This record gives sequence, structure tokens and C-alpha cells, in this order.
Amino acid sequence: MKRRILQILGLLLLPVLAWSQTEERGWDEAINDAVTPATEFIFNIVFYPWVYGPNGDTSTMPYVIILLLGAATIFTLYFGFINIRKFPLAINVVRGKYDDVEGSDEPIGKAAVNMVDGDVVDTIKIEGQEGEVSHFQALTAALSGTVGLGNISGVAIAITIGGPGATFWMIVAGLLGMSSKFAECTLGVKYRDIGPDGTVYGGPMYYLSKGLKERGMAGFGKVLAVFFAIMCIGGSFGGGNMFQANQAAAQFNTMMGITGDSAGAIFGIVMAVGVAIVIIGGIKRIASVTEKVVPFMVGIYLVAALIVIFAKISFVPEAFKLIFNGAFTGAGVAGGFVGVLIQGFRRAAFSNEAGVGSAAIAHSAVKTNYAASEGIVALLEPFIDTVVVCTITALVIIMTGFYSPTAAEGLGGVDLTSAAFASVIPWFPYILTLAVVLFAFSTMISWSYYGLQSWLYLFGRNKTNEYIYKVLFCLFVVIGAAASLGAVTDFSDSMIFAMAVPNLIGVFLLLPRIKEELNKYLAALNKA
Repeated sequence: MKRRILQILGLLLLPVLAWSQTEERGWDEAINDAVTPATEFIFNIVFYPWVYGPNGDTSTMPYVIILLLGAATIFTLYFGFINIRKFPLAINVVRGKYDDVEGSDEPIGKAAVNMVDGDVVDTIKIEGQEGEVSHFQALTAALSGTVGLGNISGVAIAITIGGPGATFWMIVAGLLGMSSKFAECTLGVKYRDIGPDGTVYGGPMYYLSKGLKERGMAGFGKVLAVFFAIMCIGGSFGGGNMFQANQAAAQFNTMMGITGDSAGAIFGIVMAVGVAIVIIGGIKRIASVTEKVVPFMVGIYLVAALIVIFAKISFVPEAFKLIFNGAFTGAGVAGGFVGVLIQGFRRAAFSNEAGVGSAAIAHSAVKTNYAASEGIVALLEPFIDTVVVCTITALVIIMTGFYSPTAAEGLGGVDLTSAAFASVIPWFPYILTLAVVLFAFSTMISWSYYGLQSWLYLFGRNKTNEYIYKVLFCLFVVIGAAASLGAVTDFSDSMIFAMAVPNLIGVFLLLPRIKEELNKYLAALNKA
């Protein structure tokens, strides 16, 4: 069946390549024109701005970002700064220190069972831990959906507009977002469904419908769940797919000096085949890839960053001085202090997606009997994505002097970050190209799982619907790499952040359930 799907995919991709070269006007332009009215309508709603304009300057922040940060602050206070207090516990859970607590009293020996793709097939019903992947695999699968181009280009944008001080507020937002990830991922595990074959179905769709039904709001919960699923599917095809493929293709072809109308499509076909090979295997295959790719891609990026930082080690005190002074003054920069704060908060929210609900889908597949155990693990995600990776990127840009308008003139996003690294490591653009391709690939395979779970929730859990979605997803990889689809990606980004509205409503209403799960897990640990 898998071979047949790949063959069908190949046949469907050939007309896309041919079409991209024969249409005079450009099919991507036609698609843009078709979706532009809807894009503008949804974009204006989701990103409706709060405007702040002191001294004649104007700064704006979308209300959806205010919603995400406000919720994260409330969750942090409600759970007593769980993002700080339980950070050491999260490390230990990922290390497997408490696996015995989370499993059964009589673990099954490996020699006595049939292991396929790392799971116990013959005894799935009597395993001590229900689920499909380990804590570490669930974490890397979710991280692969957030660690990406936002960490490279988004940070550069924040510093260009808000100055070095934006870094401080980016860190604060990342720390607050840890509490949001804990809350939504705990619910993801608590209300997940386990199929007869051991397949896990989870995410906001399920805790919105099942959790709110428990509270006597079945109809309301169903509406929120359906709305979330629709937005998630759109986001998976756009921001989680086409945008990633487009940016990876552009970076790769530019670096390799490849030109021509079909260059993007050829890159897209190669990427689509790679994505297909992974996603056809389901979450266990995805997790087995991300647990290797994510540490590798983050590792090579951080090693390059540390080389730059150590080369400029004498500038470290000055860099932190610029960050802290700029965080609370920011005079004349994008509206002053509030402008600096806004840029830091916006980029953090766009980078780690805390509160959006996407990560809860990946974390739902974890092997555990305690929902809060995975919530504890999930709080590491914004820390790694924003507090570590984004901050390291910001330090490189600041320490090399590319935060100043003079040095950054004519540069932006990925180009600015690349230039900052290249000022110390001349060959870094090649490393950046590899990082961009890996980031894009890992983001696509994770978002394919998010979209698939939502697709199956709406249309039914069967192999036909599963393969329809996967073939469509791979087709969109080629379209994204070959086209310039600005309106489509704006539309999908709007959908991704629209997911936050139903998700946060559900999380707020289910806060007592989360606290119950947390107390249950902590009690189990105390008995161990």
C-alpha cells in the first residue's frame, strides 16, 4: 500500500511540474488572486491590531498575541509558577527517571513480545503505558513543528524593529508560554482516544468536545472542536507546509546557484518524496525521525552560534547591557518601551505557538498513564525554542553589530542572520542552508500529523481518508516550493493563530481538570 501511494504521488506531481512551466500568467498568481479576498478578511480579524502611539510614533500588536500572552500569564499564576518550579522534574521525566511510576507494576519483558516500530503490537492492550511514543519522542515531534525559520528570521525582524531590548521580552514571553504548553498538553493526554489497534487520536479537538461535554457544554464544545480542526487543516497546508517548502527551496537554490522556472518544482518533488516516506509510517515513524533530526539540527545551529559568541567573547557584557537597557527604555525605537516589548512578545508567540494547541496533538501520543507527566515534559518546549535557540540567535546578531541600522541596511530576516554569522564564519551560509532545509522538513512532517489528526476527526478514521490527506499534503509541498503564494501563506498563518481562540477557551474552562491531573501525578511520584 505504501509503495502504491508513492507511485500515485509521483504521477500526480508530474502534471504540477509541467503546468508550472506552461502557464503564461502563472498558476500561483491565479491562486493568489482567488484567495486574496478571503485572506484579507480572515487576516484582518485574527490579527486585528491594538494600536499604541506615543510621541507621534505608532506600535501595534494583534489582539490574538495579547490573548496568548494574557492566557500564559494567568496559567503561570494559577499553577504557582509551574514553569519554574517543575523545570527540574521535566528534565528527569524526559530522562526516564520516573518510567516505573508511569507504567504498570508488572512490566512486560521485551523478549516475550512482538516489537514493531518500537511498539508492543501483540500486547498493546495490556501494556503498562498506553500510547505510541516516548516522552522524548513526543517532545522532539512537537519541537520540530516550532523550531524553524522563526528562530532564524523572526528574531532578526524583532531586533531590527525593536532593537536589542526585544530579546529580553522574547525570553519573558517564552518563559510564560511554558505554562500554556503544560496546560494544553496535559489536556491532550487526558482526553485522547486510543483506537483498537493502539493508535492514538488526540489534541484540542478531543478535549474541547469530550472535556466540555463533561461540563454540560457538549454543543459548544463540538462547535469549538470543529472550528479548531478546520483551522488546523488549513494551517497544515499553508504555514506548516507551503511556506516551509518555499523558503527552503529559495535558500537552497540561491546557495547552490540554481536558476530556472522549474528549479523550485524539482526541489519540491524531492522534498515531497522525503516527506511521504516519513509520514506514511504515522506518528511512530515521524517520532523516530524527529528524535534524530531535531537534536542534530539544533545542535549544528547552536555550535555555529557558540563559535561566533566565543569569537566575540569580549562583547558579551556589552551585549547584555544593550539587551537590558533596551528592554526598559527603547527610546525612539518603534514607539519606545512598549514598541520594544511588543516586538519581543510577537516574535516569541509566533515562534513557540504556546496556546495555539498544535503541540497538544503530538504530545497526546505519548506512552503514559498520567496526563500531567506529559504536560510537565511539554513545558520544556518553549524554553528550548524561545529561551535557548531564539536568544542564541539574538546574541549573535547583537554581538556582531548587525542590530544597528547601518550594518543591517538592505538586509532582513534570514539574510540578516546569515550575514551576522558569516562575519565570523565565512562558510556559515552553507550551514544555514542545511539548517533551513532540515528545519523546514521537520516542521512539515510534524504539521502533517497535526493536519491529519484534524482531518480524521472531521471526516472519519479510516485508511482512505488518511491516504487522501497524505497525498494532498505532499502535493502542497511541490506547490509551495514552486510558487510564490503570499496570499495563501498569509491565509494559513491566520488559520494557525485562529486555532488559539477555541483552544484557550477550552483550556480556561478545564483548568480544574488540569489541576486534578497534576495533583494525581505528583501524589504518585511522592509514593515512589
